Amino acid sequence: MDKVFGRMAWDLEFAGRAARTRKVYLADVRAFVAFQGKSPEELGQAEVRVWIEHLIGIGTSPSRLRQHLSALVFLYRKTLGRPEAVSFFSWPKDALRLPVVLSVEEVSRLLVAVEGDNYRMLFRTMYAAGLRISEACQLHVGDLDAARGIIRVMGKGQVERQAALHPRLLDALRTYYGEVRPVRPWLFTGRAGKPLDPDQTRKVFKEALRRTGLTKLATPHTLRHTYATLMLEQGTDLRVIQALLGHASIQSTERYLHVSTRMIAGSADPLGLLPP
Repeated sequence: MDKVFGRMAWDLEFAGRAARTRKVYLADVRAFVAFQGKSPEELGQAEVRVWIEHLIGIGTSPSRLRQHLSALVFLYRKTLGRPEAVSFFSWPKDALRLPVVLSVEEVSRLLVAVEGDNYRMLFRTMYAAGLRISEACQLHVGDLDAARGIIRVMGKGQVERQAALHPRLLDALRTYYGEVRPVRPWLFTGRAGKPLDPDQTRKVFKEALRRTGLTKLATPHTLRHTYATLMLEQGTDLRVIQALLGHASIQSTERYLHVSTRMIAGSADPLGLLPP
């Protein structure tokens, strides 16, 4: 059994999956194996169906269920070479929910409440450049191109893109670097000199949110949503926002049209077109 998990761990790394993805996939497969009490090599489509029915029965959310499905797909297609075991999968969809967005004043309060100059600067960079938490945690000092005003970002699927490095952010990063002295090549490091861990970073964010008393269901990713919405409200073209965020599809970017309160409030008033 351990041999299978070792092979899957190697396959995940070879496929270039992020550390967090590797951790979740392996944990989900271990849960499947523990539920069935047999080695994955002894389990087929019938056992997979029972496991999926169990997950649905205990009320697993669509997003969490997709993670379980993805882990099993990787196990059976890549590691075990038995794609027929997962050939029946259909992918559950989430109910359409608009992203949570913070006001500028709420972001300011949140940043003040963050403990640790390294974490505070990381969140400030996420907000200023629209970065995902995994992207921010893995930034190198050399990724900052001050001359061109850009940040080189390694995004999902190891696709590199460029984010804006505006003068105010650059000045803040220079001050931070001079005071905190992160361990190169990383831009944001902890006490052990290693890059900040995304899971621990989420806990720091959650604690800061609690201290501010904000009731919005915000996460670090909310800073990215807020960035995109502000860009839209400032008149930035959707295609430019798509490139800045690294969205493969313009549909992913268009959802911010639905959360821009300024654009909604400033839309045309049909009643105003009627005669008095």
